[in-house]
Amino acid sequence: MNANERDQFIIDAYRRDEQTMILVFAQWCVNHGLEAAELYARAYPRQPDNAALQEALALTAPREEAGDIDDDTVLQVLSLFDNEELAFIVTEEISARLQRPRE
Repeated sequence: MNANERDQFIIDAYRRDEQTMILVFAQWCVNHGLEAAELYARAYPRQPDNAALQEALALTAPREEAGDIDDDTVLQVLSLFDNEELAFIVTEEISARLQRPRE
């Protein structure tokens, strides 16, 4: 593998991992009845709609069919990709959920 092929391999791997991160976030939102695009817009108000997020939302499973995604997991995945602003918004949503009375 030459240097260009290695660089392309690394770039491709990063993109796949980033897509996985977006899908984890999107599914976590679906699982908790949250609008992923709205949370993203709160975190990044100056950015246009995120096409990768829209693609991930199309791949999510319905809430009742999806596996659980732990709050810590979504926060760790967001942090791995330096999405600190989005992690902050997710943390706010987690705190709000934990403060609501249980049904």
